[in-house]
Amino acid sequence: MRSRRFAGVLVTLAVVLLAAGCRTSSSGAPAGSARSTASPTPSGYGTRFLAVDECSSFGTASFTEVPCTGERAAARVIARYDGAVADGPPCPATTDFVLHIGAQHTAGDRTAGRAGGQAADGTIPQGYACMRDLEPPHPGDPGGGGGPRTIVGDCVYGSGHGQVRETACDGSGKRKPQYRVVRAVTSRDGCPAATDLYVQLGGEHPVGCARRM
Repeated sequence: MRSRRFAGVLVTLAVVLLAAGCRTSSSGAPAGSARSTASPTPSGYGTRFLAVDECSSFGTASFTEVPCTGERAAARVIARYDGAVADGPPCPATTDFVLHIGAQHTAGDRTAGRAGGQAADGTIPQGYACMRDLEPPHPGDPGGGGGPRTIVGDCVYGSGHGQVRETACDGSGKRKPQYRVVRAVTSRDGCPAATDLYVQLGGEHPVGCARRM
Protein backbone atom coordinates (compact mmCIF):
# COMPACT_ATOMS: atom_id res chain seq x y z
CA MET A 1 0.00 0.00 0.00
CA ARG A 2 1.35 3.42 -0.88
CA SER A 3 1.68 5.83 1.99
CA ARG A 4 2.34 9.47 2.64
CA ARG A 5 2.73 11.59 5.75
CA PHE A 6 0.62 14.51 6.83
CA ALA A 7 1.36 16.56 9.92
CA GLY A 8 -1.32 18.88 11.16
CA VAL A 9 -3.06 19.07 7.83
CA LEU A 10 -6.47 20.65 7.81
CA VAL A 11 -8.47 20.28 4.62
CA THR A 12 -11.83 21.96 4.39
CA LEU A 13 -14.42 20.03 2.46
CA ALA A 14 -17.66 21.71 1.49
CA VAL A 15 -20.21 19.17 0.37
CA VAL A 16 -22.47 20.35 -2.37
CA LEU A 17 -25.44 18.24 -1.51
CA LEU A 18 -27.77 19.69 -4.11
CA ALA A 19 -30.01 17.01 -2.75
CA ALA A 20 -32.88 18.54 -4.62
CA GLY A 21 -30.93 18.54 -7.87
CA CYS A 22 -31.58 22.27 -8.12
CA ARG A 23 -31.63 23.56 -11.65
CA THR A 24 -33.20 26.47 -13.41
CA SER A 25 -36.58 26.29 -15.06
CA SER A 26 -37.69 27.88 -18.30
CA SER A 27 -37.32 31.28 -16.63
CA GLY A 28 -33.56 30.88 -16.52
CA ALA A 29 -33.39 31.99 -12.87
CA PRO A 30 -30.74 30.16 -10.85
CA ALA A 31 -31.90 27.73 -8.20
CA GLY A 32 -30.36 27.51 -4.75
CA SER A 33 -28.07 24.88 -3.30
CA ALA A 34 -27.45 23.39 0.14
CA ARG A 35 -23.93 23.35 1.54
CA SER A 36 -22.33 21.93 4.67
CA THR A 37 -18.70 22.24 5.72
CA ALA A 38 -16.34 19.94 7.62
CA SER A 39 -12.68 20.03 8.58
CA PRO A 40 -11.19 16.52 8.60
CA THR A 41 -7.53 15.55 8.62
CA PRO A 42 -6.71 13.44 5.54
CA SER A 43 -5.14 10.08 6.26
CA GLY A 44 -3.31 9.73 2.92
CA TYR A 45 -3.50 6.60 0.79
CA GLY A 46 -2.01 7.75 -2.49
CA THR A 47 0.04 10.41 -4.19
CA ARG A 48 -2.95 12.74 -4.39
CA PHE A 49 -5.50 13.53 -1.72
CA LEU A 50 -8.82 11.94 -2.76
CA ALA A 51 -7.62 10.94 -6.21
CA VAL A 52 -9.78 8.95 -8.64
CA ASP A 53 -10.71 5.51 -7.23
CA GLU A 54 -9.79 6.51 -3.68
CA CYS A 55 -12.47 6.49 -1.00
CA SER A 56 -13.80 8.67 1.76
CA SER A 57 -15.67 8.06 4.95
CA PHE A 58 -19.09 9.62 5.26
CA GLY A 59 -20.74 11.31 8.17
CA THR A 60 -22.76 14.32 9.20
CA ALA A 61 -19.68 16.34 10.23
CA SER A 62 -16.58 15.00 8.49
CA PHE A 63 -15.19 13.39 5.36
CA THR A 64 -11.81 11.69 5.54
CA GLU A 65 -9.77 9.74 2.99
CA VAL A 66 -9.81 6.08 4.02
CA PRO A 67 -8.84 2.72 2.43
CA CYS A 68 -11.57 1.54 0.05
CA THR A 69 -11.43 -1.92 1.63
CA GLY A 70 -11.94 -0.57 5.14
CA GLU A 71 -15.20 -0.63 7.03
CA ARG A 72 -15.30 3.17 7.15
CA ALA A 73 -15.28 3.55 3.37
CA ALA A 74 -18.57 4.95 2.12
CA ALA A 75 -17.97 6.66 -1.24
CA ARG A 76 -15.47 6.45 -4.10
CA VAL A 77 -13.97 9.29 -6.17
CA ILE A 78 -15.10 8.87 -9.79
CA ALA A 79 -13.59 12.14 -11.07
CA ARG A 80 -11.22 14.72 -9.56
CA TYR A 81 -10.43 18.25 -10.75
CA ASP A 82 -8.40 21.21 -9.54
CA GLY A 83 -9.97 24.63 -9.19
CA ALA A 84 -13.53 25.68 -8.48
CA VAL A 85 -16.58 23.78 -9.71
CA ALA A 86 -17.83 26.86 -11.55
CA ASP A 87 -14.61 27.01 -13.57
CA GLY A 88 -14.03 23.31 -14.19
CA PRO A 89 -15.63 20.35 -15.99
CA PRO A 90 -18.95 19.06 -14.68
CA CYS A 91 -18.98 15.87 -12.66
CA PRO A 92 -20.15 12.65 -14.35
CA ALA A 93 -23.91 12.39 -14.73
CA THR A 94 -24.42 9.77 -12.02
CA THR A 95 -22.34 11.51 -9.33
CA ASP A 96 -24.06 11.21 -5.95
CA PHE A 97 -22.41 14.22 -4.31
CA VAL A 98 -19.44 16.58 -4.64
CA LEU A 99 -16.68 17.33 -2.14
CA HIS A 100 -15.09 20.78 -2.41
CA ILE A 101 -11.48 20.71 -1.23
CA GLY A 102 -10.08 23.98 0.03
CA ALA A 103 -6.45 24.88 -0.76
CA GLN A 104 -4.26 23.89 2.18
CA HIS A 105 -0.57 23.69 3.08
CA THR A 106 0.76 20.60 4.83
CA ALA A 107 3.43 20.85 7.49
CA GLY A 108 5.17 17.59 6.70
CA ASP A 109 6.95 15.81 3.86
CA ARG A 110 7.95 19.06 2.13
CA THR A 111 10.81 17.60 0.13
CA ALA A 112 8.97 14.75 -1.56
CA GLY A 113 7.55 15.51 -4.99
CA ARG A 114 3.82 15.06 -5.45
CA ALA A 115 1.93 13.96 -8.53
CA GLY A 116 -1.48 15.07 -9.73
CA GLY A 117 -2.44 17.90 -7.46
CA GLN A 118 0.00 18.06 -4.56
CA ALA A 119 3.08 20.26 -4.83
CA ALA A 120 6.57 19.41 -3.60
CA ASP A 121 6.07 21.66 -0.58
CA GLY A 122 3.00 19.69 0.48
CA THR A 123 0.42 22.15 -0.79
CA ILE A 124 -2.98 20.70 -1.62
CA PRO A 125 -4.61 22.99 -4.21
CA GLN A 126 -8.25 23.95 -4.32
CA GLY A 127 -10.29 21.33 -6.11
CA TYR A 128 -13.33 19.11 -6.05
CA ALA A 129 -14.01 15.38 -6.03
CA CYS A 130 -17.05 13.80 -7.69
CA MET A 131 -18.23 11.03 -5.38
CA ARG A 132 -20.26 7.86 -5.91
CA ASP A 133 -21.63 6.00 -2.88
CA LEU A 134 -20.27 2.47 -2.54
CA GLU A 135 -23.73 1.10 -1.83
CA PRO A 136 -27.22 2.00 -3.07
CA PRO A 137 -29.40 3.96 -3.05
CA HIS A 138 -27.68 6.31 -5.48
CA PRO A 139 -29.35 9.74 -5.55
CA GLY A 140 -27.38 10.60 -8.69
CA ASP A 141 -29.01 7.85 -10.75
CA PRO A 142 -31.85 8.81 -13.13
CA GLY A 143 -34.96 9.38 -11.04
CA GLY A 144 -33.02 9.08 -7.78
CA GLY A 145 -33.98 12.52 -6.56
CA GLY A 146 -30.52 13.98 -5.97
CA GLY A 147 -26.97 14.38 -7.17
CA PRO A 148 -25.28 17.57 -8.40
CA ARG A 149 -26.78 17.32 -11.89
CA THR A 150 -30.24 16.93 -13.35
CA ILE A 151 -30.19 14.35 -16.14
CA VAL A 152 -32.57 12.52 -18.45
CA GLY A 153 -34.87 10.34 -16.35
CA ASP A 154 -34.92 12.73 -13.39
CA CYS A 155 -38.11 14.25 -12.01
CA VAL A 156 -38.68 17.80 -10.80
CA TYR A 157 -41.33 19.93 -9.13
CA GLY A 158 -41.98 23.66 -9.30
CA SER A 159 -40.44 25.46 -6.33
CA GLY A 160 -41.74 28.94 -7.18
CA HIS A 161 -40.42 31.99 -9.03
CA GLY A 162 -39.92 29.99 -12.22
CA GLN A 163 -37.56 27.50 -10.58
CA VAL A 164 -37.68 23.72 -10.30
CA ARG A 165 -36.00 21.26 -7.96
CA GLU A 166 -35.31 17.59 -8.35
CA THR A 167 -37.24 14.96 -6.41
CA ALA A 168 -37.46 11.17 -6.52
CA CYS A 169 -39.58 9.89 -9.39
CA ASP A 170 -41.09 7.14 -7.23
CA GLY A 171 -42.68 9.70 -4.92
CA SER A 172 -40.52 8.79 -1.93
CA GLY A 173 -39.15 12.33 -1.56
CA LYS A 174 -40.59 15.17 0.50
CA ARG A 175 -42.21 16.59 -2.62
CA LYS A 176 -44.15 14.72 -5.26
CA PRO A 177 -42.77 14.78 -8.81
CA GLN A 178 -44.59 16.93 -11.34
CA TYR A 179 -42.42 16.59 -14.46
CA ARG A 180 -39.96 14.05 -15.84
CA VAL A 181 -37.03 14.99 -18.07
CA VAL A 182 -37.39 12.78 -21.14
CA ARG A 183 -34.74 14.22 -23.46
CA ALA A 184 -31.64 16.45 -23.42
CA VAL A 185 -31.04 18.65 -26.48
CA THR A 186 -28.90 21.58 -27.54
CA SER A 187 -31.81 24.02 -27.87
CA ARG A 188 -35.54 24.17 -27.22
CA ASP A 189 -36.23 23.60 -30.90
CA GLY A 190 -35.02 20.03 -30.43
CA CYS A 191 -37.65 19.17 -27.82
CA PRO A 192 -40.76 17.18 -28.78
CA ALA A 193 -43.92 19.15 -29.49
CA ALA A 194 -45.53 17.67 -26.37
CA THR A 195 -42.89 19.17 -24.05
CA ASP A 196 -44.49 20.86 -21.02
CA LEU A 197 -41.40 22.36 -19.39
CA TYR A 198 -37.82 23.25 -20.33
CA VAL A 199 -35.21 22.53 -17.68
CA GLN A 200 -31.66 23.87 -17.75
CA LEU A 201 -29.23 20.95 -17.49
CA GLY A 202 -25.84 22.33 -18.54
CA GLY A 203 -23.21 20.36 -20.41
CA GLU A 204 -23.21 19.62 -24.15
CA HIS A 205 -26.99 19.27 -24.21
CA PRO A 206 -28.09 22.02 -21.84
CA VAL A 207 -31.86 21.93 -22.41
CA GLY A 208 -34.01 19.28 -20.77
CA CYS A 209 -37.39 18.50 -22.31
CA ALA A 210 -39.82 17.58 -19.51
CA ARG A 211 -43.29 16.05 -19.62
CA ARG A 212 -45.95 16.46 -16.97
CA MET A 213 -46.52 13.30 -14.93
